[in-house]
Amino acid sequence: MAGQPSVFPALVYRDAKAAIRQLTEAFGFTRVAVYEGEDGTVRHAELSYGPGAVMLGSKGTGSVFDKAMADAGPTGIYVVVDDVDAHHRRAVEHGAEILMEPTDQDYGSRDYMARDVEGNIWSFGTYAPQL
Repeated sequence: MAGQPSVFPALVYRDAKAAIRQLTEAFGFTRVAVYEGEDGTVRHAELSYGPGAVMLGSKGTGSVFDKAMADAGPTGIYVVVDDVDAHHRRAVEHGAEILMEPTDQDYGSRDYMARDVEGNIWSFGTYAPQL
């Protein structure tokens, strides 16, 4: 499994289609797979960014994961990007809510923070943990 990610954040959204639009258009994720139910809800989606990915789906599907996440609040996710300022500009151009402008951190990273359409916090920066 060398080189293959082994951790994938998983999120649920009231409007998963809007989340997919924002994540791809404003934050530069690539749509890998989207599986919809007969009623149009997103049962499962996978979006990639570099060698990593997130999985997401619609709230209210009744799945075990959906039920377990029912009372969960927003989550925070960190994504490593090459050019923080260019990534930030793209997010701003697509109307993303910016919580922190690009900032140089004491530990050597440059990053910014944004909120997605349903309150999750996304940080984008140059710090890449060496595992």
